[in-house]
Parts: sequence; C-alpha cells; structure tokens
Amino acid sequence: MTSHLRRGIVAASLSLAALLGVATSAAGGEFESYGDVSDDHRAVSLHVRETEGDARRNETIPAGERLFEYMRTVACREAAGMWVIGNPDGTCPAGIDAAGQAACEGDSIVLPMWRRERATPASPWGNWVQIDVGGCGADLLPELTAEDFRRLPIPAPVLTLQPDRGWVLVNKETVVMTDPTPATLTTNLLGYDIQVEATPTTFTYDFGDGTAPLVTTSPGHAWPDHDTAHVYGSPGTTSITLTTTWSGRYLIEGTTQWRDVDGTAQTTTTSTPFTIEERTSRLVAQLCSATPRPPDC
Repeated sequence: MTSHLRRGIVAASLSLAALLGVATSAAGGEFESYGDVSDDHRAVSLHVRETEGDARRNETIPAGERLFEYMRTVACREAAGMWVIGNPDGTCPAGIDAAGQAACEGDSIVLPMWRRERATPASPWGNWVQIDVGGCGADLLPELTAEDFRRLPIPAPVLTLQPDRGWVLVNKETVVMTDPTPATLTTNLLGYDIQVEATPTTFTYDFGDGTAPLVTTSPGHAWPDHDTAHVYGSPGTTSITLTTTWSGRYLIEGTTQWRDVDGTAQTTTTSTPFTIEERTSRLVAQLCSATPRPPDC
C-alpha cells in the first residue's frame, strides 16, 4: 500500500530499488519530493516530470549558491547488489551492469535522475541519491492542470442586454447574450512555452430577482431570434450576472498534439445596475415628442 505525496518532506533512511521503480536515499535525511510513499516510509517513487522541473528551477540559481545538483545517468549494480550512480555519459564502470530501461516505442529514453545536496554553499557535497527511475521523453512534458488553467487571465466575455437603456419593463422579455469566441493565451511551465485555448461551454445568468438562474450552452442571439431572455415580475432595481464556464486545451512548444485540460475555469461578468419599471399607456392631446413636452405626457 502507498500514500500519495506531493512536495512533502520525507525524513527516512530510504532503500534503493531502482528496478522496482522507487527512489532512494543512501544518506537519509530530509528532501522535497513528489510521488508515492510506502506505508513504512522506506521507499518513494518520484515522477520524472516533477524532478525535471526541480532540476530546471535549480539551474536558475547561480552555481556557487546552489544547495542541490542534479544529473541524469544510469543506475549501476555493484557486485554486492547495491545500486549506485553511473558515469556522466550514461555508462557504467567496466564489469558493472546498468539497470534496464523503459521500452519507449520510438520515443527518447529518459535516464534516472540523481541529486546531491549540501547544507550551505561552503559545505562539501553529499552522496548522489537517485530520485526517479527515468522513463520516456513524453514523461518530461509538463501538464497544464486545472489549477494552472484557472490561474490564467481568461477574459470575461461581454454581457449584452436588449433593451440596453438603463431600464426594462415588467412583464416584457429582457434579452441577454454574450460572445462565445474562444480565448487564446500563452504561459510557461517547466521552461516550456504553452499555448492555451479556452472555450466557453456553459453560460449561467443570475437575473438578480431571486428566481432560478438560467443555465444554457447557447451564447444567445439578438431579438427577434433570441433564445435567452428573462421576464421580470415586479418593479425594482437590479443587475444581471453572467458566469461563464470554460473548457481548455493546450499545445506544448515543440509538439504537435493538443492536450485537454482536466477541469474547467469560470469567469464572471456583471451588468450595470438598471431599473425594472411598470408603465401604462393613455391617450394624450399632443405628441409627446413635442418641445416643450406637453404636460399630459
């Protein structure tokens, strides 16, 4: 049995078992990690994408100030059965076997990641510790999560009312509509430029009078072809709030495959307050458009 760990602290003497897909720490101690931790806290399987991200972020720190160093190379099995770090060129010393690699079906092979650390920039480096078991090239590509998607500045679509004159009539339809155009944004994850396409999928209108919101997949249309409207039953002052739900997909720099975001985002648009008025008609002696305005208008 395992429990999930994301950026947690593991403080244990971890056993090395590269072929079983677990990370190890010969020296023990504390380190930050992603992955699955065994119930006895003696093994942790780390994710290639996350350790690669840590290594990339570490490179932004001046070399003399770094407390960690990262390197991808093979895991080599000594005669005593211990797994140790291979040479920087990805080979093992003579007479020592390398761990088997994943079958990547034409994709590039990603060697295991190793890391060593020191307490301060003036301290000596500790031993190299394997923190992931490698994988395939696709494993290195970042994932745009739902949380990442929601943090993007998706522009809230414009809310249009008909009539739009500062007041509407009781018992008459107030038409609402919006712009369904997808939004294109860019972001950066783990050093990769990401193109994101956000598409509005659901529109929820709260008409501000206590009635149930209107939930629709239609962006609406102008009168007389409208399909999204509301009838107010009594006078007052209110505003309309549109909540738009967006789905997303993204394209990673250097790839051709669009990937769907596993989750949605929302934006909110609120109209300017307006009055709901009740008006009656009556006969008048003159045109109400006359100047000055007739007293019976």
